[in-house]
Parts: sequence; C-alpha cells; structure tokens
Amino acid sequence: MSSPNFRFKQFTVWHDRCAMKVGTDGVLLGAWCPLPSQKPNRVRVLDIGVGSGLIALMIAQRLHLRGDIFSVLGIDIDRDAVEQSHINFQQSPWADSLTSQACRLQDMPAEQAFDLIVSNPPYFQDSLKNPNAQRATARHTDTLSYTELIQHAARLLNTNGTLALVLPFEAKEDILALAESHALYPTHITHVYSKPGKPAKRLLIAFSPISNPQYPIPKTMYIESETSPRSEEYKTLTEEFYL
Repeated sequence: MSSPNFRFKQFTVWHDRCAMKVGTDGVLLGAWCPLPSQKPNRVRVLDIGVGSGLIALMIAQRLHLRGDIFSVLGIDIDRDAVEQSHINFQQSPWADSLTSQACRLQDMPAEQAFDLIVSNPPYFQDSLKNPNAQRATARHTDTLSYTELIQHAARLLNTNGTLALVLPFEAKEDILALAESHALYPTHITHVYSKPGKPAKRLLIAFSPISNPQYPIPKTMYIESETSPRSEEYKTLTEEFYL
C-alpha cells in the first residue's frame, strides 16, 4: 500500500483522499515551469486541477525563495481534492498565500488575470476508463478537453503571462495548433524520456501571448540514467524539493 503522504524538504503532501497521487509528472512541472520574468507587485498563479496541491506548493516555494510576493489559487472539480489541497496548504510555510476552491475552469471569471497558469491536466482521451469514478474524472479529458483548457487559459492569462503544461508527448502537435489558434506561442519545450533508448513519454511546454519569431529549440530530459533511477539532470532540477 502506498504511503498516505509524501515528504519534501520544505513541505509534506497528503494525498490519501486524492484520485491522483504525487507523481513524476507533477514534480516535473512544479520544478520546471518558467516563473514570470517581469515581476509584478504580486505574482498571481492559477493551478488548474490542483489535486493534492503538489504543483502549487512547489511554485510557492520557488517564488518565496526568489523573494516574490505571490498568491496561488488552485481549482478542482473534485471536492475531496480541494479539501486535501487546503489542508496541505495550511500546513505549509506559505499558508497565507495559497488557496483552493471547487470550481470548473470554464466557470472562472476573468476579472483578474494570472501571471502564471499551470496544469497537469486530464489526458486520456480514448482509453478504457478506470472503474473508480474519482480517478477516471482526474485522468480523462471528458471534463476538460485540451480545447477548453487552452481557450480558457488564454482568457485568464495576463498579457505578459505564462501558461505551463505537462502532457503526453503525443499531444504535442495538437496542443501547438490549439495554442496558436488562441494566440499563444511556445517559449519553452522539453521532451521528457523515461530513460535512454526509450521513446519520449512526456512534453513540458510553456506558452506566452507575446509572439516570438524564433521557435524555441526543444530540450531533452531523461528521468533515469543507465545506472540510476534518477538522472543527474533530473536530480539537479528537483534538488530543492526531494529529501
């Protein structure tokens, strides 16, 4: 049986009530996503599908270390996940800057734009659904399609903001086309491989509303090396988090 929590250097994530447990995808996005380079008075962050709050907590740690004043809002349609993330936020060093609420992305009002939007979204589109309804909702795109994700993220993003996602590698061309149709342009792309010799497994990608004539050169990352379950580059990326 998996542990009900996962301890990091500066915070602990309880995930016993969440459909999606702490995993490599969330850790990758939380450690990798570009932070706003033009720092406003308060950095406003939106985490779509907050789950346990892992990504939100990682970004809070990074912003705190950088010296930013910030607020992070996590939204999720799973009320158990919202309650769990709230507990994890309250037990963290940044309790005053983290909030979560039960809300669909499609229903988010656009009164205030976000400087950074992150998401580890549902990504199974055609595969057989898990009999556990909570886990199926978290993993399948029925409740949030890629089209809706891009459309509403573009609507809620600051003019200088960043949208950062972790996706299956096969979604790359679709997500690039959708982003372009909503005037979002890639700024950072990393192809993630489980180990050398295997096909790319995940895509880390960031977009901005500011058009860049130079298409970003995709970088490569391996999670494992030939001799270790964590490659040196993965260790370097996550060294501020893992115990």
